[in-house]
Amino acid sequence: MHINVTVVFAASPTQLWQQSAFLEKGASIADALKAVAFQQHWPEYDHGNLKTGVYGRLCPLKHRLNDGDRVEVYRPLVFDPNESRLRRAARRKRLAQPETANKRRSKP
Repeated sequence: MHINVTVVFAASPTQLWQQSAFLEKGASIADALKAVAFQQHWPEYDHGNLKTGVYGRLCPLKHRLNDGDRVEVYRPLVFDPNESRLRRAARRKRLAQPETANKRRSKP
C-alpha cells in the first residue's frame, strides 16, 4: 500500500516550494524529505535539525505519515519573538505618554 503526501517549504515570504511524494505506507517525515530531495534543493539547512510539521502541528522527523498529509518545513526564526514583543510594548508605552509628562515643570 502507498500514500501520497505533499512537502511544502516557504523559502521566503513570497516564494513557496512544493513537491509531491508517493511513499510506502508507514513512511516518516524524514522519508518524505528524502523522496523529494529536500537537502539537494536547500543545502543551507541542516537536515537533522529541521523543524517540521503536518498541517501546522509541529512533528519530529520520525513522525509517521498518512495518505494526503501536507508536510511543512519551517524556516528558522531570524529574531526572538519574545524580544520583539517586548520592544513593541516599550515603544507603545513611549508613544502613549504625553511629551509634557516627561519634563519637569519649573517653578515661576
